[in-house]
Amino acid sequence: MPTDPRFWIGATLLAAAILIAALFPLLSDSSPYAVDVADRLQGPSAAHPFGTDDVGRDVFTRVIYGLRTSLLLGAIVAFFSGLIGAVLGLLAGYFRILDQLIMRACDGFMAVPGILLALALAASFGPGLRNVVIALVAVFAPSIARVVRSRTLSVKEELFVEAIRAQGASAPRILLRHIFPNTINVLVVQLSFVFAETILVEAALSFLGVGVSPPIASLGNIIFAGKQVFFSAVWTVAFPSLALVVVVIAINLLADALRDTLDPRSAHIRGIRRFRRQFVQRREVSAP
Repeated sequence: MPTDPRFWIGATLLAAAILIAALFPLLSDSSPYAVDVADRLQGPSAAHPFGTDDVGRDVFTRVIYGLRTSLLLGAIVAFFSGLIGAVLGLLAGYFRILDQLIMRACDGFMAVPGILLALALAASFGPGLRNVVIALVAVFAPSIARVVRSRTLSVKEELFVEAIRAQGASAPRILLRHIFPNTINVLVVQLSFVFAETILVEAALSFLGVGVSPPIASLGNIIFAGKQVFFSAVWTVAFPSLALVVVVIAINLLADALRDTLDPRSAHIRGIRRFRRQFVQRREVSAP
């Protein structure tokens, strides 16, 4: 069980966000699409904790539904990016004949900054949830493939893999039963970062008008809609932005803790740093 406080802080915040996003629609009949022009641009109150937007929609309800969309999108993109990236990385790392072909294709995708590539692909496909998923999977899968390939190259040289190969085990069996389980630790860490980055990039794409298109609510298009009345109704941007920041920070804290826990090199580096701090403290205490 991890003892890193970052793990527990991140896990608690993320679990709270998921529970709120999942249970709120079951416990409330409030709709994110309900328009009431008479209540437009009302500040936070008991009836509307986050106020209302320029057409009278409840910002709190829209933030909850937007959070659902962002979390769902992050999970879908992380799953498919991990699936495609793991397959490509295993094949490239194990079969030398496929290495150059797969890695050069991945290098081509990774040569373009992620946000620009996602923007170009999303603009080409058009706005929509499915198109955003395709664009973001194309952005994140190559980086995961490179990480899995690196781990595969290391594991396949281990003695136990050589022994299994000498016994006549087939390549698919070696990859699935022996190499892939040894790549899960780095894969989990990468997927946690992809989860957080997906939420940020989706918000950016939706803000630019090429992401999740209305009437589906996402944190990005809620912020985009609120920017038009930002100076007269700052809550229309502040609350969805705060939700976005909290969720991304929670996932990043969780990812950092997982990386340090699952990566032995990180644990070794932490041990060295802790030893140095203790050594310096002892010298300061013993100094005259």
